[in-house]
Amino acid sequence: MRDLMPDMPNCLQADGLRVERNGKLLLDVPQLMMDGPGPTLILGPNGAGKSLLLRCLHGLIKADAGQVLQDGGVLNAAHKARQAMVFQQPVLLRRSVSANLDFVLKRLGLGRAARKNRIQELLAEGGLETKARQSARSLSGGEAQRLAILRALALGPETLFLDEPTSALDPAATQMIEAMILRASARGVRIVMVTHDVGQARRLAADIVMMQGGRVVEHGAAKQVLEAPQCQASRQYLAGWLVT
Repeated sequence: MRDLMPDMPNCLQADGLRVERNGKLLLDVPQLMMDGPGPTLILGPNGAGKSLLLRCLHGLIKADAGQVLQDGGVLNAAHKARQAMVFQQPVLLRRSVSANLDFVLKRLGLGRAARKNRIQELLAEGGLETKARQSARSLSGGEAQRLAILRALALGPETLFLDEPTSALDPAATQMIEAMILRASARGVRIVMVTHDVGQARRLAADIVMMQGGRVVEHGAAKQVLEAPQCQASRQYLAGWLVT
């Protein structure tokens, strides 16, 4: 595990995070720093604490101990305003595709003309130009997830958290979303993403956080973790063992 470096720009850190429920320790992360370019993917079996860690990093769940740091400062409302999160099951408004995007852009204070132009850009980014007037609730699973990601990106986040955004999608839909993620990362958005898919980690990850039993058992460059994992839990998981 690398030492914390609070002076790194756009550096996201967990310091002594602990979450307990009914006397059971669910998350125990003494130190974790995500500061490099490219997507960070969080891997591990069910119940490893991946989604819980993601929610703590975004400030949705307050840890019982420890803190989350952004750019060296304790995570606050200003930091969270520069973050966005997309869940495994997209939550969309009962409005058209365009209206879902317009709702977010209005919150940013954009005028009508600027919103219209930005909506067109976003629809093109997600391949949803022909769906603009369609009800968001009538979209396919892949289309709905693309819209959810577009709506998050419309906020202009510095950090985008993704919780298994392609888990229930077919390969074609997954490929489109992965392309969106890589384009966002190339534009400088920090991507922190939970996945069960080792192949997806190979395609997307710059670095990998491997979790088991609520703990980070390994964190390093994707090539290192995937090709020469240092701990037994990582080796077993990557080999396809039923790790619990």
